[in-house]
Amino acid sequence: MLRQTILKTTKTFVRQQSRAFSSVPAPADTNMLKEVWRLNRPLSESDPVLFNIIEDEKRRQTESLVLIASENYTSKGVLDALGSVMSNKYSEGYPNARYYGGNENIDKAEILCQNRALEAFNLNRDEWGVNVQSLSGSPANFQVYTALLNPHDRIMGLDLPHGGHLTHGFFTIQKKISASSIFFESMPYRLNEATGVIDYDKLSEDAEKFRPKLIIAGASAYSRNMDYKRFREIADENGAYLMSDMAHISGLVATGHVTNPFEYSDVVTTTTHKSLRGPRGALIFYRKGSRQVGKKTVDLNHLDEAINFAVFPRLQGGPHNHTIAALATCLKEVKTEEFINYQQQVRDNCQRFATELQSRGYHLVSGGTDNHLLLVDLKKSKGIDGARAERVLELALLATNKNTVPGDKSALSPSGIRMGVPALTSRGFVEEDFVQVAKFFDQGIELANEIKSSLSSKKLKDFKAALPDDHDHAGIKALRADVSAFASQFPVVGLSNDDLPAGMKQFDF
Repeated sequence: MLRQTILKTTKTFVRQQSRAFSSVPAPADTNMLKEVWRLNRPLSESDPVLFNIIEDEKRRQTESLVLIASENYTSKGVLDALGSVMSNKYSEGYPNARYYGGNENIDKAEILCQNRALEAFNLNRDEWGVNVQSLSGSPANFQVYTALLNPHDRIMGLDLPHGGHLTHGFFTIQKKISASSIFFESMPYRLNEATGVIDYDKLSEDAEKFRPKLIIAGASAYSRNMDYKRFREIADENGAYLMSDMAHISGLVATGHVTNPFEYSDVVTTTTHKSLRGPRGALIFYRKGSRQVGKKTVDLNHLDEAINFAVFPRLQGGPHNHTIAALATCLKEVKTEEFINYQQQVRDNCQRFATELQSRGYHLVSGGTDNHLLLVDLKKSKGIDGARAERVLELALLATNKNTVPGDKSALSPSGIRMGVPALTSRGFVEEDFVQVAKFFDQGIELANEIKSSLSSKKLKDFKAALPDDHDHAGIKALRADVSAFASQFPVVGLSNDDLPAGMKQFDF
């Protein structure tokens, strides 16, 4: 009886709906409707090969100790926004000034992102503006150069072997490496090699001779606080703009755990996926109004139009709206008490990690750390290069990156290893956990030295050839098993049980 009642009710509803839409023509081609449904299949069905690669990457991230300073685990909310329908919309231009229709929601999201970016760094909107469309850190830096400089104007940035970044003007005797060194004249400043700290006196001396139009305060492998006040003084002495690239430390800047570049800078750039723990994007902040240089007033109101025009239309087309949406929710997280506590834990973890490594005989460039990363001079510490060490550590599920240290000649076979703690801190690691991480690292370096000593060839390519992905080295296999067991005890950020590969479970609290 109940079944008949349900059928009768259903038939009545269908007849009513048919009459209601009788004036609306039916779709012309049912084959095309089938194609639409095909497009709605999940990745596991539409492309199982790629799906399995992604599942393997989830497993790697879960079982590894990720110590790469420029990596982090972003939140579930950020990942949701990145995989949202915001990716479908094309939006050349800026909010309320687009070249396409249908952008009302995109405008809301971008304006929200702009407002949250200023709030995250406690900036007055009358004094600062921000562009949220830049695709990543390297394009952001070049967009600033394009906005502020003419071709062949002079720039000064920290030299790459001394902890700088490629985009800050790096070149070699043989080759112009970065586009910034092709289109602009670049002169690097360096560290005091005895202290491992930026040599501000030498920078001042060289700037007086070189007369740069732009000085860049920023780094990719520098573990100490920047003296932005001194940078500002040197820039003013030479009539230069000061641009601060806080890509690595922006999360720590937002919470006040490192020195703040905004008080002294004309422009501040940052990536958003490192210590800020957001999607892979970038922000360009620019000062409004004016600043005083002695008795002279320097007008900076032109930066707004110059930088926005450099991003679009000069160097980019339509923005990545899904990234901007994801960045908006990341910046909301930045203003929480939990994020402040997270950044404090990042600093505490890194300092404990540094102390533990030093107790095991490792030499750190600058002797320690003020931020989220540290740079180990392996040649000086253990007599091995960073490239060999990186390979052994990688096979043992410790993800690090080889890095130059002052005095190095080769970026492919440098003396150093750079490590950072933001990713593991996101997974819940505290100081005592980094004691064990340091122990694993030390075991990996010992294995690298043993393998190096066992080979007759001294060439790096032969060392790597001896350690393919399917290697059978007993020591590495044992260390890999220990690392996997340890890392798998910690929860994974951004993944629910449904997202994890088969056989893996998330934690319940």
